[in-house]
Amino acid sequence: DMAEPIQQLTRNNNPQERQSIPFTLIQRKEKLGDLLYEKRQYGKAKWACIKMKEKQYEQSICLGFMKLMRYICEQNSSGLYLGITVPIVTIVHTNEAHSAMSQAVTVAYYLPEVLQDEPPHPFDSDIVIEEWPATIVYSR
Repeated sequence: DMAEPIQQLTRNNNPQERQSIPFTLIQRKEKLGDLLYEKRQYGKAKWACIKMKEKQYEQSICLGFMKLMRYICEQNSSGLYLGITVPIVTIVHTNEAHSAMSQAVTVAYYLPEVLQDEPPHPFDSDIVIEEWPATIVYSR
């Protein structure tokens, strides 16, 4: 089922073709010269998002990512490969009391700059296009 998206990625796997999402670095945490994480602020932008809730957290992330890859690799209203932006963001949700992690996660793909004004519509109804306000993200 994922053969076509994987082939598309292989054909388009030049690091210079990956668009980094513009951000402002707020904090960088290192230990003995190794990067532990960065705290970044991203500006207001449109993202393709999918919320998944599988039995295991890792399953939710993997399935969400695969669905987004189908959208990126031509299963969209433009019929075109949209290009890779990095990073793909995973949002971990908590329960209503904010005391424990939920099984639900959101996996999100930043739409490239050229698609921000008019993003292609996903064929998969589980994927929604959202405009996010400026956002703080922890990256590792």
